Amino acid sequence: MQPYFFPYIGYFQLIDYCDVFVVYDNIQFTKKGWIHRNRYLKNGDADYFSLPLKKDSDYLDIHERYLSESFDQESQKLLRRIEGAYRKAPYFDDTFQLLKDVFLFEDRNLFLFLFNSLKRINEYLDIDTKILRSSDVPHDSKLKSEKRVIDIVMSIGGNEYVNPIGGMEIYSQDNFRHNGISLKFLKSGLSPYTQNSKDFIPALSIIDILMFEGTDFAKSHIQGDFKIVEKE
Repeated sequence: MQPYFFPYIGYFQLIDYCDVFVVYDNIQFTKKGWIHRNRYLKNGDADYFSLPLKKDSDYLDIHERYLSESFDQESQKLLRRIEGAYRKAPYFDDTFQLLKDVFLFEDRNLFLFLFNSLKRINEYLDIDTKILRSSDVPHDSKLKSEKRVIDIVMSIGGNEYVNPIGGMEIYSQDNFRHNGISLKFLKSGLSPYTQNSKDFIPALSIIDILMFEGTDFAKSHIQGDFKIVEKE
C-alpha cells in the first residue's frame, strides 16, 4: 500500500490482519488520494487537512518528496486547527499528545515522516505487524499494478495477498492463483460511533475515532469490525 497521512481505521485493520505489511516508497507521488492529506470532523462536517509540501516535480517518487521549508510553522497551524475541532472530545488529551509526538519527527523527507507516523500509531494501538519498505524488498520496481504486487508477495514468500475492498475491480484472482497466491479483500464495517455531528460521517482519519472513543474502542473495531472476502 501507499503510505497515508493519519489514514482511516480500515487501513489499520489491514495492517493488523496481515503478517507482513509492505509500504511503497519507490512509487510515484500523486496529489490525488490520501498520501499527504485526510479528513477530520470540523463543526459537524468533514473537512480536509494536509501536510505542506515543498514544491517539486510531479514525477518524483514518494521518497524523493519533502515537506515544505516552513513546515515547523505550518505544522503548528495544523495542530491548532485540529485542537479547535476536537478540544471538547472525551479523549482529546491522549490523542493530541500522539499528534504532537508525530509532528516532532525531525526528518523532512515525506516518506520517512509518513512511515514514522504509521509506526507511532501502530505502537499506540498495540499493532505489532512487521512493516517493510518496498525498496527493501527485492522486486522489479518497473512492474505496474498487480504484476508488481505479485512480485513483492513472491519475494517475501507470501501465499496470500489482502487488499482493501476498493481493489476488487483491478486485480485478477486467476493471475494471483497462477503464482500460488490467494487473493482476498478486506471490507471494513465502518460502524457508527459517537461524533459531534448530526449524522455519522464514516471513514474519517483515525484521529476522529481516537478523539471520541479512545484506544480500547478503536482496537476492538480494528480487530473485529471487518470482513475478509474473495472475488466472486
